[in-house]
Amino acid sequence: MQNHEYSQKKASRAKSVKETSSAFKSERQKFATQMDADLLRRLREYAKSEGRQIQSVLEEAVEMMLKEKQGYVMRPDVKAAHDEVLERYHDLFVELAK
Repeated sequence: MQNHEYSQKKASRAKSVKETSSAFKSERQKFATQMDADLLRRLREYAKSEGRQIQSVLEEAVEMMLKEKQGYVMRPDVKAAHDEVLERYHDLFVELAK
């Protein structure tokens, strides 16, 4: 049996940390804000009752609000691939539509 060395770099306290919050990895950034005390209390209670961190609940709420206000927004890489396929197979799509 071979002896494999596995090393893990220790995470330094950087301004941003790579973490997974949804289906896609994204850069995380810290920020500070203020909120009504009663609303913050209710948020903490809700997060605790769900077994989640406040940041997770807030992130989900903001994402839902932005989707509602802005509609669906395609990621730039997905949009580019979509546009490329439409351009490349335009004639085929026209024939299939007949």
